[in-house]
Amino acid sequence: MAKMSSSKPSESLQFAVQVVQGRWFTMFASFLIMAGAGATYLFGVYSKQIKSTLGYDQSTLNLLGFFKDLGANVGVLSGLIGEVTPTWFVLLVGSAMNFTGYFMIWLAVTGKIAKPKVWQMCMYICIGANSQNFANTGALVTCVKNFPESRGVMLGLLKGFTGLSGAMFNQIYLAVYGNDSKSLVLLIAWLPAALSVVFVYTIRPMKVVRQPNELRVFYHFLYISIALALFLMVMTIMQKQIAFSQAAYAGSVAVVCVFLFLPLGIAIREELLLWNLKKQPVDPPTEVAVQKPEATEQPKTEKTETPCFAEICNKPPRGEDYTILQALLSVDMLILFIATLCGLGSSLTAVDNLGQIGESLGYPTKTISSFVSLVSIWNYFGRVFSGFVSESLLVKWKMPRPLMMTLVLLLSSVGYLLIAFPAPGSVYVASVIIGFSFGAQLPLLFAIISELFGLKYYSTLFNCGQLASPLGSYILNVKVTGMLYDREALKDLARKGMTRSSVKELICIGSRCYRLSFSILAAVTFFGALVSLVLVIRTREFYKSDIYKKFREESEDL
Repeated sequence: MAKMSSSKPSESLQFAVQVVQGRWFTMFASFLIMAGAGATYLFGVYSKQIKSTLGYDQSTLNLLGFFKDLGANVGVLSGLIGEVTPTWFVLLVGSAMNFTGYFMIWLAVTGKIAKPKVWQMCMYICIGANSQNFANTGALVTCVKNFPESRGVMLGLLKGFTGLSGAMFNQIYLAVYGNDSKSLVLLIAWLPAALSVVFVYTIRPMKVVRQPNELRVFYHFLYISIALALFLMVMTIMQKQIAFSQAAYAGSVAVVCVFLFLPLGIAIREELLLWNLKKQPVDPPTEVAVQKPEATEQPKTEKTETPCFAEICNKPPRGEDYTILQALLSVDMLILFIATLCGLGSSLTAVDNLGQIGESLGYPTKTISSFVSLVSIWNYFGRVFSGFVSESLLVKWKMPRPLMMTLVLLLSSVGYLLIAFPAPGSVYVASVIIGFSFGAQLPLLFAIISELFGLKYYSTLFNCGQLASPLGSYILNVKVTGMLYDREALKDLARKGMTRSSVKELICIGSRCYRLSFSILAAVTFFGALVSLVLVIRTREFYKSDIYKKFREESEDL
């Protein structure tokens, strides 16, 4: 009896260790880290505070928005660091950057430090936003390598949680700080940083063998995340109709936390199945597949002595491992760059200006916050839809994944036209369309890059793939939308017989404020859709083949 009772705690401890070291727990930890990595989507909520507190005009605010997008999308540094350092180091660097950048912004808007110069504010928000690339490189890239045959599904889920983060942060800050958007910046500073620190040692690449029920498990994760998204959407609608107390917001946050921790139950269930299989002598490979972290990538590191420029010219077939230069100098990457510049550049511009769009059309602050929440929630639906549906269409009907990108960009154009020519309630519909199409683009981009150029240098390549976003955002947000908005606002002042120096904040009221700029966004996005069609034609034969055959053969060899 004493022997049994002493062995049971020992077994329980061994099982707990297996759970924490297993790849399903890595997936759960990645969900939480990615759920905290979407702070950049909340810019529309607190940008009004920055504008009024620091006395910025719309062009300056849009410049700040550009540097946010620049930081959020220029992830080459995190990718290169991820190639040569362990995952825990990448996550810790990201955590430190997140806290530093957003904490300095909070100090500025609350007046706890002297008013920073514009370039300093741009630097702070760029550093804070850049931290999400370290979360992506640490969590997302690791999961792609751990689940190579389910990458579309898994990318959709992970980026989906990031898409929901805006709505989740909105609920948390209302519960903790009340209706004080300055405190939202403080929440953005400490919470994502804390999540990365807590799970820093649990996320790492592993050698895996595909489990027969792998896709079923992903669908269980999907159902939980859909329930969370629907709950957040119901809360957003109810909070618009009913005045919630702080205690009611706290109850809402408690439900959100339950949903966030339900995937842990699924992870434990899957590890329990593997634990029971491990006890049976029939299936020893399962233990090796799940337990052991990947120490090295020796089978993949076959180096050739080919000169650098010869390697660039002699590109491997699509799907094989490209070098960084081979991928960056390929026609396929150029097409992706142009389509991303048009698509994500326009989406970032629309999301960043959502607060001012609502203001120009006469909506109250609470309703503008609802627009941001709607974008966040439908951002999630776009991400999981593009991940799961594009994977299903690819497997069943060999539909090229770039074709889904074309359709998403066409849908996005419709959303911009609804803002350019607003009707009663059209901003709600536009928020849904823009959120959905914005969310759908990222998982598609990341999956296409991994499929066309291989996984060997994926940490760097997927971050390089995003470089077009801040460039598009700068052109379309700062040089087009911001300048056209300010021009309309100055016309308003002139009609009132006033000048720019007579007002602290430059505000434009009326439907004309964004008419021309969003008509331009619709045209640019439509052009991006046509460009992405070229990639569909170029890759249709590749997607007709069995693109995951290589990964099945590798897992059979283990």
